[in-house]
Parts: sequence; structure tokens; C-alpha cells
Amino acid sequence: MKKVRSWRLTLGWQILIGLFLGVVLGVVFYQNQTAITAMQNIGSMFISMIQMIVLPIVVSCLTVGIAGMGDIGELGRVGVKTLIYFEILTTIALVVGMVFANVFHPGSLIDIHSLHSTDISQYMATAKSAKENSGIWATIMNVIPKNIFESLAQGNMMPIIFFSVLFGLGVTAIGKEGQIVIDFLTAVQEVMFKVTNWVMHLAPIGVCALIGVTVAQMGIKALEPLGMFILVTYAAMVFFIVVVLGLVAYFHKIAFWTLLKVIKNETILAFSTASSEAALPKLMDKMQKYGVSQGIVSFVIPTGYTFNLDGSAIYQSIGAIFLAQAYHIHLSLGQQITLLVVLMITSKGMAGVPGASFVVLLATVSTIGVPMSGLTFIAGIDRIVDMGRTAVNVVGNSLAAIIMGKSEDEFDEEKNRAYLEKLNTAK
Repeated sequence: MKKVRSWRLTLGWQILIGLFLGVVLGVVFYQNQTAITAMQNIGSMFISMIQMIVLPIVVSCLTVGIAGMGDIGELGRVGVKTLIYFEILTTIALVVGMVFANVFHPGSLIDIHSLHSTDISQYMATAKSAKENSGIWATIMNVIPKNIFESLAQGNMMPIIFFSVLFGLGVTAIGKEGQIVIDFLTAVQEVMFKVTNWVMHLAPIGVCALIGVTVAQMGIKALEPLGMFILVTYAAMVFFIVVVLGLVAYFHKIAFWTLLKVIKNETILAFSTASSEAALPKLMDKMQKYGVSQGIVSFVIPTGYTFNLDGSAIYQSIGAIFLAQAYHIHLSLGQQITLLVVLMITSKGMAGVPGASFVVLLATVSTIGVPMSGLTFIAGIDRIVDMGRTAVNVVGNSLAAIIMGKSEDEFDEEKNRAYLEKLNTAK
């Protein structure tokens, strides 16, 4: 007698349904402050639950992974290769954005003065603070935590990574006594991955609330004047994923479409919540199951969330040129190359700053003659674009982890085949 399999929606489909219902609720409760407050609180609670999980997973996984690696020379090599790879890919992303902006001229199709402005005072304050602490030395100094508990409380990823790497090396250096720490942190990460699975059941509700509040606050009509800007930005992002990342995967002999299927739930979650952190716990878990060693995954993916923001790079370059076109400012090839260099430097200096993509634009547009007030016109739709750039970041960091794993011979082909067979069987 054949066993009848019960039919149920996958998490990806549940999140998509939540996304659709959120749009409907946003339209129904447009400018309804009571509904907006309720949805905002529900969405914030979901994101807070994810943030609660992220740091224990990063610290435990990275410490255990580095302790297992045990070789500071290997760690240094992985770190250098990872940062070089990130720099190359984000530069390509900036160029892709600039090419799309120059080809389609989205800013030439609108009257900038007819657009509705949005308050950006919070971004201005962040930009001012970040600018005061920018520069190479400031960036390096900010990596080293004065107080690890303060960094954990503030969620500053790079100081936490720095501490976890040193802690992992220290655990290895003390020999057998360090095994107690490794066993404890291994248990911690298993517990946190279990908690992650529980929290993910709430993802459709969280997504519904986060999308609902966005639509309810600005309305569908707010998208119409800036529709071309949104369309061009998303087209550039799709091109980057399919063509650029597809070619990178091909040259490294990685089955890219298979990878996209494996991480589809995490990509959908990142897209719908516009939060990289929402996808981080499950993404790290999946990449380890996919065959990448724990040490590589634990180092590359959290670091990538600070330095490998390909989607953000595309948005920043298109946004800057879009505003220049809207204000009828002609940018020569030399000026655009200067813009590229400025974006490369500023984006790294603002790494880890809340609302970094928008803050980078604030710090950049003045260099090409665009009034900073121009950003008030695209601030309202920043959330819509943020959804796309977050999804691109997730795909890019997943691929980076596999590439680094293969380059260091830290990719288990047998484990990969077994995991893919298990997924195919489950279908």
C-alpha cells in the first residue's frame, strides 16, 4: 500500500502569500494610523526575534569554525581572498548600475519638482555621524571592539567577527582544555538553529505586516512617478544575478540555478522583509549543509553582509545618476569615473551604518552637483528598492561562500550531493 504524502505549502509560498496579503491590507488600510501602528509593531517584533538569534549564531559558529580551522595562516589567506573578491564584485555592481542608468535615462523622464518629498532628517543625522568617523583609519579602528558586550548590544558585526576569530584561535591554542568551549558553543549553535526553525514559522505574518505598513503609509500611487527608476534598478539587479553572478558561478564550476533553488526561501524572505539579518541564520545553516565548511561559512557570509553589498552598489550608482539626470546635470565620462571611485570609497566607509545605502547617496551626490534635498524625492520608495537589493546581497554572499570554500578545498562534494538528493527526494 502506497504511503500518501500530506500536501502543505512550503515556507517560500507561505511568505509569498503573506507578501500578497500585506499589499492588500496596505491598500485597504491606507493612511489608517491605527492599522499602521499595529502592522508596524508586528513587523518590528518579527525582525527583533531574528536579531535575537543572529548574534549567538554568528559568535558560536564562527568561534567553532575558526577553532576547527586552527591555522592563522589559512585564516589570513581566506580573509585576504574574501575581501579582494568582495571588492571586485561590488565594483562590477557599481559599473552595471551606471551602465543601466546611462542607457535607459530614468531621470530624464520625470519632473523632479512635481515629486512628493519625504523627511530624511534621520538619514542626515546618520550621514553626519558616519562622515565624522569615516576614512581608512577610522574604519580599521572601528573593527577592533573596546567592549565586546557593547558591540553585541549594538549589533556591530565587524567587531563581533574580529573578537570571535581571536577567541576561536585562542580556544585552539589552549589544546584539550578548549574542547569544553567548543562542545558548549556547538550545543549553542544547534539550539539557536532549532529556535530559528520555530521563528521562521512566523515569517509569513511578519512579512505581511512589514509590506502592509509600507503600502499603507505611502500608497500604490506613490510608485507611479518613480516607476521607471524602480524598473531600471530591478532590471539591473536581475541582470547582475543572472549574467554576472551566473558567469562567476560558471567559471568556478558551480551549478548556479541549483544554488538559486536551494536558497529560494531565504531570498524570498530577505526580499519581502528588506532585511539581510532575517535570512542570515537559515542561510548559514543551508550553506553548511550544502557542503561548505563551517569556518568558511561563518567568516564569509557575516563579513559579506558588511562588505559585499552588490544590490546596494547597483542602487547607489543608479540613484546618483538618476538624480543628476532629473536635475539636468550632464556628467562627463571623467565625472562618472570619479563618481565610481567616490562610491567605492564611501560605501566601505559607511559599512555597518544603519540605512547605509541611502547614507552613501547622501555623502556622494554633492560631489556631482546634485542638491542633497534631491534625495527627499526618492526616500519614499527606498523600502521598495531595498527589498530587491537585499535579495541580491543574499544571493551574492551565498555564492561567495561556495567560491571561497572551493578555493580553500573546504567544500565537501559528497555532502553536497547527499544534500541535493535529499532535497529532490523530499519533493
